[in-house]
Amino acid sequence: MTGSKTGDTGVTPLRVGLIGYGLAGSVFHAPLIAATEGLALDTVVTANPGRQEQARAAFPDVRLTATADELLAHAEELDLVVVASPNRTHVPLATAALKAGLPVVVDKPVAGTAAEARELAALADDRGLLLSVFQNRRWDNDFLTLRTLLADGELGDVWRFESRFERWRPQPKGGWRESGDPAEIGGLLYDLGSHVVDQALVLFGPAVSVHAEADVRRPGAETDDDTFIALTHASGVRSHLYVSATTAQLGPRFRVLGSKAGYVKYGLDPQEADLRDGKRPGTATDWGTEPEELWGRLGAGESPLTGGGRPVRTLPGDYPAYYAAVAKALTDGGPNPVTAVEAAAALDVLEAARRSAREGVAVAL
Repeated sequence: MTGSKTGDTGVTPLRVGLIGYGLAGSVFHAPLIAATEGLALDTVVTANPGRQEQARAAFPDVRLTATADELLAHAEELDLVVVASPNRTHVPLATAALKAGLPVVVDKPVAGTAAEARELAALADDRGLLLSVFQNRRWDNDFLTLRTLLADGELGDVWRFESRFERWRPQPKGGWRESGDPAEIGGLLYDLGSHVVDQALVLFGPAVSVHAEADVRRPGAETDDDTFIALTHASGVRSHLYVSATTAQLGPRFRVLGSKAGYVKYGLDPQEADLRDGKRPGTATDWGTEPEELWGRLGAGESPLTGGGRPVRTLPGDYPAYYAAVAKALTDGGPNPVTAVEAAAALDVLEAARRSAREGVAVAL
């Protein structure tokens, strides 16, 4: 589905309908869509009056509807639907949009199970439509830097990959993300775990074994808030992945150990914080960059905490690249930046991790 020519000014932007205007919709999807050449935020779906006012203030020309049914009743007026609503709605809303003939982007996790993700992928294939999953952390600054170091052979053969997405939130915030109802698909395993598992699979290939430990630490918490996942990859690499809301002292974001050198990187990519603060891609030349004091260090036999190793410039993060790739896929037949089949492979790991933590066993894939 492509836009039509408008004189000599180029191609009419693809019209995007965004379902959901909570954290994911308002902080990530709407600003990134609006900043992408070839896309136009046309309609936002939210029944919350406060969020409607927020959307109108940020995007004065946007149309507002209260329900996804209202949006899909006018499917012919759109070129893409983005599902950024609570996790339990991802599958039914993506299914409805695909059946209405619309390409779809779904926030992670695309589904609660790998089987559901593969069913969605099959439906999209049958309809000849794009189905893409918003795994934005593939465009984090540290991840892009690490991929470059690996491609350049700077670490040699990687033996162990440690990845941490840790926070200190001793009081639960509530809401569906922290609900104990399995139907909500809440908890850190499926929230932050979706990111760290996806990154590990992209870097080091499929996993053949999964061990996990999941705990509910905070008083009043209903679902996992301190989780560890150990993967053995078919490549021989071992990944140790930590996601936690209970970390009083934060560890390195990445610690990667290889036969030639190791790479240690502290701190989170700045793009989320910038988006939360209202900054927008394209309005500054330093989007996604971080100061030199936060650069990771590469070396062998030395401690980065005492200045050991050499600093490695962190590449700029690039969340806008995801939607640029979606636009290119729709208009020029470019590749899908994140397929539902890839997301299903990550869900295989998450399901195995949930079973491992529950039964106290390692799970073979």
